[in-house]
Amino acid sequence: MHWTKIQEAGSLTGMRFLLLVYRVCGRWPFRFFLFFVLLWFYARRRAAREASRDYLRRLHDFSGGATPVPTPRNVFRHFLAFSEILLDKLLITGAPGLLTDYHADGIECIDRLIEQKRGAVLVTAHFGNIELCRKLAERCSGMNLSVLGYMKNSNRFNRLLKELDPEYDINIIQTSDIGIDTAITLAQRVESGGFVVITGDRVPEGNTAATVRVPFLGCDGSFPVNPYVLAATLQCPLFVVFGARYRDGFVITVRQLAESICLPRRTRETAVIPYATVFAKLLEAECLKAPFQWSNFYPFWALLEPAETREKH
Repeated sequence: MHWTKIQEAGSLTGMRFLLLVYRVCGRWPFRFFLFFVLLWFYARRRAAREASRDYLRRLHDFSGGATPVPTPRNVFRHFLAFSEILLDKLLITGAPGLLTDYHADGIECIDRLIEQKRGAVLVTAHFGNIELCRKLAERCSGMNLSVLGYMKNSNRFNRLLKELDPEYDINIIQTSDIGIDTAITLAQRVESGGFVVITGDRVPEGNTAATVRVPFLGCDGSFPVNPYVLAATLQCPLFVVFGARYRDGFVITVRQLAESICLPRRTRETAVIPYATVFAKLLEAECLKAPFQWSNFYPFWALLEPAETREKH
């Protein structure tokens, strides 16, 4: 199953109710009600359970046993962590002041670009809280973001985000709607010092030629070439950005992947591999630090394996 085909879980009314519980009673009562919601989700979403177990198993093997064992309990904890991430997205969107407690690692390179009025491409992943990047930009004078994303399978959640912040989606561009006009707009924004955010851990629908296979958690994974092609087309630096929550607060990690990228047309996919490999290694490091914060609940590796191999898992 491709990730774009996964139906959104939960009703808008239920999401509003849980948010109200948090606002009135706090996080622990919220978790009490959330527990029963997740029990239903756990029972009904077999594909998500299997995807979580597969990821936790691979991570456990890759870490030499240092990360959680892929038990039903830890699969449930994985779902719980994802729900907490969604709550944080809502809270950060509705109350930006929550970002007072965060640490930015490597943000100096972004500050220098802003001073130089240069733009860049920021590639991130469905790890932790991507919303941190957008809210950080609102606090950094001169950091204008354009976010490329696929929003069609999370309409209810995005509607709730928009209720909390009417301008939430003002700079979001649907990846399914990108055309020549969009490309020109992005080029103009980067040329004027803007930043473009794009995810690098989900392959586009129905376009296998737009992916490369690189090692990830001990096995080849399929990663999109779009972030690297975009940086090469816009002729700008490329950075990797992750945002996660730990016990001592939010952490935003920034690493420069390349000052510039050149991709020969005839060997584009091959030339992308070194950049995708480094991105995958950085994502591995984040998963080792926060095992439950990678939120890809679909068969990420399944299409790359023979059917009999998948059945053994």
